[in-house]
Amino acid sequence: MAERLLTLVRHGQTAANAQNLLQGHVNHPLDDIGRAQVSLLGAAVQKIGPVGRIISSPLLRAQQTAQAITEGLSQSIEVETDPRWIELNYGDFDGQPVSSVSAQQWATWRTDEHFRPPNGETLAELSVRVHEAINDLLNDTGHSHIVVVSHVSPIKAAVAWALGVGVEVSWRTALDRASMTTVRLDAKHPALKTFNVTV
Repeated sequence: MAERLLTLVRHGQTAANAQNLLQGHVNHPLDDIGRAQVSLLGAAVQKIGPVGRIISSPLLRAQQTAQAITEGLSQSIEVETDPRWIELNYGDFDGQPVSSVSAQQWATWRTDEHFRPPNGETLAELSVRVHEAINDLLNDTGHSHIVVVSHVSPIKAAVAWALGVGVEVSWRTALDRASMTTVRLDAKHPALKTFNVTV
């Protein structure tokens, strides 16, 4: 049986992440640099393997990235939206400078997957929804290569799933904008094949 692949794409740059702001559910579009970054992704993901499905977070920056990917494919694919791939809800921290989070809060966040930003979401909760989304993809045996356009935290949670480790590994990984990460989509033997590849 042919190997099944899941390619996880982080959206391109926005004005907010260029300014080092925490960008969770705030709904910013790609900026000029971001649009240039994602214009190259269609051809790049197609080199990994023929794309059967494209799924996106509902946020605009991800939707714009997914649309750019479809425009670069040799075949027409409609973008599906799955809210389980939305970025972590930063709650009151959303849209704020990274420096607005205290050193004590960062220390707790990095060591406790159940840390909740005020009015936000824990990494443990994010991990549950991402794993549910992956389980649905595992059941879709009709496609050998699925592309999901998402954000830093959900992609890292998917990598943790592939490696069989806890979501706290997120703090020991870094993802560039408009990067591609590919895992083997296999319930028994998942594996991380590539990580943080940019074009």
